[in-house]
Amino acid sequence: MKNNKTKILIIVLAAFCVLCVAVFFALKYMPSGSVAVITVDGEEYERIDLQSVKEAYDLEISTKYGTNVVHVEPGAISVSSASCPDHVCVKQGKMTGGGIPIVCMPNRLVIKMEGSGIDG
Repeated sequence: MKNNKTKILIIVLAAFCVLCVAVFFALKYMPSGSVAVITVDGEEYERIDLQSVKEAYDLEISTKYGTNVVHVEPGAISVSSASCPDHVCVKQGKMTGGGIPIVCMPNRLVIKMEGSGIDG
């Protein structure tokens, strides 16, 4: 009886280990977003395919809410300066894939990542 419980425990642990390894590789090699979508006050301002950017450049976004300078480089995007008082958006640093969007609440600017390719 004890021998059967040990076999079942070994099978369960082995299955759990295989599942953990599979999840690890799925997350590691899953394609992340490469299109940065910039919105101001909920309206789409611009879409940038970060994989097609060859040279870094700055994009100044001036609206009635304030001004942000967005730094675009191959594979990454960030806010380099902002007219908002707290500069949380600048402190967030570079975004290279999916995850937490860059948000500047006072200037109503949001930069988020979407899938790999621009919808035509």
